[in-house]
Amino acid sequence: MKKKIILPVVISAIVFASVGFTTVVKSDFFEIAKQLEIFTTLYKELNMNYVDEVTPATLMDNAIKGVLEDLDPYTIYWNEQAVEDARIKNSGVYTGVGATIRSTGEKLIVVEPFKNYPADKAGLKGGDEIIKVGNISVDGYEGDPRDLLKGNAGSKVEVTYLRQGKKNTTEIERSSVEVNAVPYYKLIEGDIGYIVLSKFNKKTTTQTKSALEDLKLQGATKIILDLRGNPGGLLNEAINIVNLFVPKGEVITTTKSVIEKYNKTYKTTREPVDTEIPLAVLVNGRSASASEIVSGGLQDLDRAIVVGARSFGKGLVQRPKKLTYGTQLKVTISRYYTPSGRCIQALDYWNRDENGDPVRKDAKEYSAFKTKGGRTVYDGGGILPDIELETAKFSPVTTALLKDNAIFDYATEYYYKNQLTDWTNFKITDSDFQNFMSYLKDNNFEYETETEKEFEKALRKADDDDLKNDISSSYNALMVALDQAKDKKIVNKKAEIMSLMSDEILKRYFYKEGLYDYQVVNNPEIRAAIDVLNDEKKYKKILK
Repeated sequence: MKKKIILPVVISAIVFASVGFTTVVKSDFFEIAKQLEIFTTLYKELNMNYVDEVTPATLMDNAIKGVLEDLDPYTIYWNEQAVEDARIKNSGVYTGVGATIRSTGEKLIVVEPFKNYPADKAGLKGGDEIIKVGNISVDGYEGDPRDLLKGNAGSKVEVTYLRQGKKNTTEIERSSVEVNAVPYYKLIEGDIGYIVLSKFNKKTTTQTKSALEDLKLQGATKIILDLRGNPGGLLNEAINIVNLFVPKGEVITTTKSVIEKYNKTYKTTREPVDTEIPLAVLVNGRSASASEIVSGGLQDLDRAIVVGARSFGKGLVQRPKKLTYGTQLKVTISRYYTPSGRCIQALDYWNRDENGDPVRKDAKEYSAFKTKGGRTVYDGGGILPDIELETAKFSPVTTALLKDNAIFDYATEYYYKNQLTDWTNFKITDSDFQNFMSYLKDNNFEYETETEKEFEKALRKADDDDLKNDISSSYNALMVALDQAKDKKIVNKKAEIMSLMSDEILKRYFYKEGLYDYQVVNNPEIRAAIDVLNDEKKYKKILK
């Protein structure tokens, strides 16, 4: 009740103050001071006079969110805990239980326990729902319940969880957890070095260089760099990764902003490891930011062949700015551009549609650019691979399945129904896919298409025009047809869905290491990269 009444007033004042920052000339300090004074007095009066007790910190947190919600999603406020979380993320080392945990507010789900770390040793599995940490229930906990699992190395915590509807309890002893930027590398096919680069933290360049040099000593004469699913991270680390394969002094990216000091050109500054070794880079729709700087830079310099599916399309650069009391604002300061001059930003957060959603740049509006060797590449929609594969794509229906955790939950059910001791003969079959389809129906999986949204809007309009009763039967028949079309859509995306099903299921049995062992033998994107690296004529033809 209090939030509904108070927050719109507070947020309106903050947004009004925000306008002073964004629309006036930055030297207009009077206008800025005026808006801040308005908000300060409003905030004071609310706390002194509102009929119910209010929490100043909660009011301010929500007011700040209101200021930022209409900007891009990467401009965010970090409280003290978030600042510490970001520091840990970039350092690659933290103290905890050693697992990826998903919080949905009322639920805490174990996504993936890391092999031989505390959560794994305590017996937790992917799909377990943690309902209590110590004596504190997750449901109803104010704040992020994942914080309950944090603690000093050597400290112990009792965790109660549900597995397949059954309540269990285990004790976890926390420890230092190392998050490797390169969780896996291996010599495959006799002379091809395969390197997984999962994030860009302070360890990225050191670990990637070490893996590259080790693979070359083992006999690698070609390299696959896997950036699929890598969300990005530190910009300088991205520059240094490209530097492993290109000479010193090459421009890798430039950043442009309305603020002069953020207009910078980033060049390679070190001696490379190998500027000649044939190179393939894997990307998909979850490769973003620093991953796109690496893949886009190598593509623009004609130094590598990019394989997979169009990347995410994040061409914005953020920088943390210190505020008071240990808090920070991570603010978008500029756009970055690849060596050819293209900005790969896909969504325009400064122009929105009637629903308030950012506008996606139409492919017809993409501009053409030239690589160093004269190949044509395009801006505006992520990095488009030189070799595209259906299995690497994330179509709308696949994205909906992932967002709804349908594939994750099916993998949990599969794990407890099937024995699997060896991945060498594992394969998702047509029968498994049909079981998945049945699982979706049994669990009432639904996703809304843009077409449905428009038809629903039209029906509401028809109601306003007093036509709803006349067209309702036709509308219902249309919705049935749409449901059938959506089922067909899932079947049409069978290849990409089965690939994701396979990955999620294998992690349950063999952890990430086993998944990578399986993929280097069976994954279509890796096989395509191997094929082009082994075909010297095709490799050179694509680059020239």
